[in-house]
Amino acid sequence: MKSLPAFVSRRSVLSATGGAVGLALGAAPLGVAQSGDELPAPIRALKPLGAEPPPIGVDEHRARLSRAQALLAENGLDAMVVGPGSSLRYFTGAEWGLSERFFGFALGRHGDPVWVVPGFERDRGLEQIRIGGEVRAWQEDESPHALLAQALKDLGATGRVGIEEAMPFAFSDGVAQAAPALRFASATPVSAGCRMVKDAHELQLMRRAAEITLRAHRAVFESLREGLTVSEASAWSAAAHRKLGGRGGSLVLFGPDAAFPHGTEKPRALRAGDLVLIDGGGRVHGYSSDITRTAVFGAPPSDRQRKVWDVVRKAQQAAFAAARPGVECQAIDAAARKVIEDSGFGPGYKYLTHRLGHGIGLDGHEWPYMVKGNATKLVAGMTFTDEPGIYIPGELGIRHEDTVVVTADGCESLSLKWTGSPEDPAAI
Repeated sequence: MKSLPAFVSRRSVLSATGGAVGLALGAAPLGVAQSGDELPAPIRALKPLGAEPPPIGVDEHRARLSRAQALLAENGLDAMVVGPGSSLRYFTGAEWGLSERFFGFALGRHGDPVWVVPGFERDRGLEQIRIGGEVRAWQEDESPHALLAQALKDLGATGRVGIEEAMPFAFSDGVAQAAPALRFASATPVSAGCRMVKDAHELQLMRRAAEITLRAHRAVFESLREGLTVSEASAWSAAAHRKLGGRGGSLVLFGPDAAFPHGTEKPRALRAGDLVLIDGGGRVHGYSSDITRTAVFGAPPSDRQRKVWDVVRKAQQAAFAAARPGVECQAIDAAARKVIEDSGFGPGYKYLTHRLGHGIGLDGHEWPYMVKGNATKLVAGMTFTDEPGIYIPGELGIRHEDTVVVTADGCESLSLKWTGSPEDPAAI
């Protein structure tokens, strides 16, 4: 089994040299902008990464619909209904914002999807619809649910119909009332059944997204200065993603505020000796990255900071080592949690207050989830975050997070694939 690439080399983790992005991080280099809207020099220096991988194509979307139809049959569903959201994009490439007006499709076990769209948006909808020529438009005083019910009937649905899990209740309830003879159930076995396992093209997009986020994180770390606010640092992260050719940003936390895993309403400015936690990601053609790095700013790490940083790192490594096909998702959480508890930071959720990780793809959080009670077995191609943390209120918070993919005999990090050797002290 491959080892998880290190965040930085061991010598960098234990050093306090300026600019090293490890446990210790020195003061920001000279030339950082101090006023106005000018970006710091490390962020200004960023450039797009070059030729971008192509987006998912129509033939790939057709293959996904075919897979969905096979899963409909396997799960005893006659059809499924998909509305606005990431599953709409996954299966068809169409992108449509959620509103009170239904836009989406019904898919039976055979044939193309049947679309139901707002009448006044029909022409704009046709620009998005690349698969399926049957488009049924409803006017403002008509019911889209009646059109969906008729579409399901025309597709041969007489028994169970799946509703995509993110569909608002107003839509699912509307179609259920319009088709009382049908029985409605979750379409998650179909949608997640397709989306959980990534193909080579999806992984290529996710690797590019991770590369952009890692470079953005590094530029922000190199730009830190005393007195910096979290809003300024977050703005730098968004700018860094843009400079690198992506879209994204980060949650940034300083000192004891990092004990709030998702931030606080009362953040304080950066001080020497603070832990700095940067958690963020971006997207490439819709596919996400999600990476967290934690370092100490402006001073050597304390013994306490060093100890907790190392425990979290060992927990991340344990989870990585446990991941392989056939292993239950809950076992990945348990592997990391055991390291943390055995190191005195337990029991249970006392200090590792969240699950070990979550699936990732078109959504930043999607199936599968690495959490106690989830007996789903890992399959090659599944992607998830390996992100243990220790959060001690009023003192510190440390999290290490990388995106990994399950391989035929273990798992592999997507986050660090682009760097050279993990022994390179400049690698993050």
